[in-house]
Amino acid sequence: MFTVALSDLHETQSMPFADATALRRVVSGKADDVISLASGTPYEGDFDLKAVQDYLELFHQHLVVSYGGDERGATRTILQYGRVKGVINDLVARHLEVDEQITADADSIVVTVGGQEALFLTMRALRRTDQDAVLAVQPTYFGFIGAAELADLKVLSVKDSADGIDLDDLENVVAEAVAAGLRPRAVYVVPDFANPTGTTMPLHTRQRLLELAGELGLLIVEDNAYGLLSTDRDHPRTIKSMDRARHVVYCGSFAKTGVPGARVGYVVADQPVTGGAPGETLSDELARIKNMVTLNTSPIAQAVIGGKLIHHGFSLRTANLAVARHYRRNLTVALDTLAELFPEGSVPEVTWSAPRGGFFVVLNVPFETADELSEECAADHGVLWVPIHRFHGDGKPRRQLRISISSVTPEALRTGLIRLAGFISQHVEKSAPSVPSTC
Repeated sequence: MFTVALSDLHETQSMPFADATALRRVVSGKADDVISLASGTPYEGDFDLKAVQDYLELFHQHLVVSYGGDERGATRTILQYGRVKGVINDLVARHLEVDEQITADADSIVVTVGGQEALFLTMRALRRTDQDAVLAVQPTYFGFIGAAELADLKVLSVKDSADGIDLDDLENVVAEAVAAGLRPRAVYVVPDFANPTGTTMPLHTRQRLLELAGELGLLIVEDNAYGLLSTDRDHPRTIKSMDRARHVVYCGSFAKTGVPGARVGYVVADQPVTGGAPGETLSDELARIKNMVTLNTSPIAQAVIGGKLIHHGFSLRTANLAVARHYRRNLTVALDTLAELFPEGSVPEVTWSAPRGGFFVVLNVPFETADELSEECAADHGVLWVPIHRFHGDGKPRRQLRISISSVTPEALRTGLIRLAGFISQHVEKSAPSVPSTC
């Protein structure tokens, strides 16, 4: 039998964040009882198959009108291979203007297979030589680390802060990288409810980051999967909406706000490309790469998203008000329950982040976390979580873990946290050094 050695495969196969199955693995026979606070999947309470069918038909009728009554042409657009850049680009552009005050030419948008492909295409395009590098706040979304690794692009760590990024450290890391002969190309940020920390970047930090990108000659890769789910009226605007010099590549996803199973995302890459054809932008380069990877994003999936955009007047912020309230309610339940379980001064000492919204809360615990501990917790206490090392990409144990509040009911969330508290107390007690008895 022919075998393939792991050492002969791309090194991503052995990276600590690559084995996603470890996050979902539970002991046989107890899976039905396990509450998962690991997965950041969207809430399923509002899933409606009939609505999906309606969206598909609405987009079809939209095309018929656009094509001057050509029903056959409209059907072909949905069922045939599609344009590499996408078939709903004009609708995405209108949505961005309505919901985010972002003005984007439809041709500068590439519709992707989820937000993950948007990240990969961008990283692959920016990687020209071994000297190229990208910067990211640590800890960060492990899907970004994976995309950069697949593109063989170095990731340089920038310190986190209460404002979502340490801008002084950003300058220092760029200076050190240049001195070492590297070429920093971009800085990756998740300004809205970052994964895993839940941090929201204040407006003044967004503005200064945009200014700093111009001074340092960097692109900003702004990943905004969660911002439309904010229930705060004064939520800061996106960095892209303030971008007048085209320093921002904007990556979005309809996984949290559209239909998760459609797997549709997009990237706005309106930066002019010198040395190419007249009028060419970075989006054209991304489309060339996409043509070699996935050819195009499923037109049927795009049709569903397009129909939802049309149905809701291009405002997914409005369309998601009910589910956004669910996330907000669950976040309140999580923070209140943690305060009840671990009051100030209690032993063991456990503290946690207090995000303004989003899917995630980070707990600081008095022991190092690892995948094996999460599995043990699932087997013995019936709750699953994610060790924070997965968001650093180095496999080093740290005294933090991430929980997700998105996909469970408030009752299950509270039960899961009570189970987690039991595990933490038991693990600390079990790990405590024994004290010899005295006579």
